Amino acid sequence: MTDLQLRDVPQGVLLPVRVQARAKHAGVVGIYAGALKIAVTTAPEKGRANRAVHAILAELLQIAPQRLRLVRGATSCAKQFLVVGLCAAEVLQRLGLHGPS
Repeated sequence: MTDLQLRDVPQGVLLPVRVQARAKHAGVVGIYAGALKIAVTTAPEKGRANRAVHAILAELLQIAPQRLRLVRGATSCAKQFLVVGLCAAEVLQRLGLHGPS
């Protein structure tokens, strides 16, 4: 089981994300306080870090970028994304945190 705190909603699933900006390397770091921790090399200025996280998540989840929406935390390191059209089990499987049942 995972400590990632996903929440199914009618549109899809809410995915909590913790962002580490200005990191040496970009990518998923792990799980931190119930959120997926993602490092980006960009600075948190003018939405650059948000765009970098958005791109990493879309690629990681193998979805079109339009199916991923930032719903909370635009100016914070603690963010919440809506993954449209997937459920929590599908997100966990695509993240490699939970195998198929």
